[in-house]
Amino acid sequence: MKRIILGALVCVGLVMAAVAVAQQRGEGFGVGSGSGFAPRGPAATAAPMAATGSELIVAPMALGEKTQMLTVVDPRHRVVCVYHIDAATGKIALKSARNIQWDLQINNFNNEAPLPQQIQSMSDQR
Repeated sequence: MKRIILGALVCVGLVMAAVAVAQQRGEGFGVGSGSGFAPRGPAATAAPMAATGSELIVAPMALGEKTQMLTVVDPRHRVVCVYHIDAATGKIALKSARNIQWDLQINNFNNEAPLPQQIQSMSDQR
C-alpha cells in the first residue's frame, strides 16, 4: 500500500509539473474519447488527462489485467484521491485521499545522501 501511495504522489508531482509547463505554453491536455472513462490495457498508462474547462487532472494506470488505478488531482484545492477499479465488475473503491498542501512545503523527506543542500553546497564551492 505504501508503494501505491508513493507512486501516486510521484505521479501527482509529474502531473502538476506537466500542467504547469502546458499552461506556460498555452497548451492543455485533451480527452480524446470524451467518454469520461479511462482507457484499459496498455493505453491505460497514457498521459494524464484534464477535460477542457475542468479543474481536475486524471491519471489512469494499469495494475495488472484485472485492476486499474485512477489518480484524481484537484490542483486548486491541492487534494489527491486514488481509486482502484475492478475491470470485471466495474466497482470503484476509494483507496486514499490526501490534502497535499503541506506535503508540497517539505524540502526533504525520506531521502538519501547527497541531499539537495549538500549538492548545492558542492556546486557553490566550484
